[in-house]
Amino acid sequence: MKYFYNFAVFFASILLPIIALFNKKIKLFIDGRKQTFSKIAALKNHEVIWFHAASLGEFEQARPIIEDLKKSFANYKILVTFFSPSGYEIRKNYDLADVICYLPLDSKSNAKQFIASLQLKYAIFIKYEFWPNFLNELKNNGIPTLLVSGIFRENQPFFKSYGTFMKDALQAFHHFFLQDETSKKLLESIGFNNNSVVGDTRFDRVSKILQQDNSLDFISEFKNKQYTIVAGSTWKEDEELLINYINKNQFSDEKFIIAPHNINKEAIATLRKSILKKTVLFSEKEEKNLADFDVFIIDTIGILTKIYAAADVAYVGGGLKTGLHNILEPATFGIPVVIGNKYRKFKEAVDLVRLNGCISISNQSEFSTIFTKLKQDAHFRVATGNINKKYIEEHLGATQKIMNYLKTKL
Repeated sequence: MKYFYNFAVFFASILLPIIALFNKKIKLFIDGRKQTFSKIAALKNHEVIWFHAASLGEFEQARPIIEDLKKSFANYKILVTFFSPSGYEIRKNYDLADVICYLPLDSKSNAKQFIASLQLKYAIFIKYEFWPNFLNELKNNGIPTLLVSGIFRENQPFFKSYGTFMKDALQAFHHFFLQDETSKKLLESIGFNNNSVVGDTRFDRVSKILQQDNSLDFISEFKNKQYTIVAGSTWKEDEELLINYINKNQFSDEKFIIAPHNINKEAIATLRKSILKKTVLFSEKEEKNLADFDVFIIDTIGILTKIYAAADVAYVGGGLKTGLHNILEPATFGIPVVIGNKYRKFKEAVDLVRLNGCISISNQSEFSTIFTKLKQDAHFRVATGNINKKYIEEHLGATQKIMNYLKTKL
């Protein structure tokens, strides 16, 4: 498997630049990586703590630790790497990191060059990012390495007879900070006892959202004190159900804010054209009387969290496709959350569906029925939202446990 993996990485290095000629996201993936080594050169002669996140969700798990490290250990430089353009493009200007760049493809040569270029004090990987050549190089150089908010499933190659190569890479980790007991048992079944269950740092991150100013004047103007549904990170599959509900909407005092995952002009134009209600875009909000509109389409990024603060109910997209987006951000505001039916890979979603704070739907009938009930039954709506708020409050503290460990090592 080791030789097959390395050949696959080599093949990807040849194929992806060709695909990039026809795919904008892959072009970002390729072009961004061309800058990595020049960017990390700025860290020369500095001790560095390196965080690696696959994408935006994993970055949010790293964020509370980065913030605490900056307060307690300001002498270290912070390096953040991303695998995905969707994470990098949104957080490339995050001000608490000294350098933000893409992780090079996981070849032996890239791993050697990358790690040799840095004076790494610690390497911290998030959730389930396992790149064997980078991990082996960290181990060979004796660099302390942690997994934070880790989660393991029995279908991963570590737990299969053919997964020795991947299992060996786990030896790079000095400690695994895990989300749940299932992950602990799986790790220990293959001999890794250097672990502790501390939970998910995202709970600490979303809890801090409540301490910031989440008001947006243009959202308040649009909402105009009326009942508002916020649909965040929606895909086409989500929008089809939402549009049908909006166009057949029976409530004159119900407003909608839609923040699509895809905000290119063509997709936004198609979405807007399909809505029969009076609709305004974020990009054209100036000099408009926003209170006169029924639907507000957010064709920009970076403000969804604050928009959730104005919601009476949230719909979080991705669950009808392949990957559910962040449900903890709306849940922290103590409102009901509705999602699609593909959520089993997300522990918080499984928990909240079981607790009835998060409601899963799979078709138009279920979508329309639950949103009608949430609008008409205020007691049900408040009780459902309170389940989410309580769940988050009960899962705080992972960041402090990880920091307690780091303070003894740094």
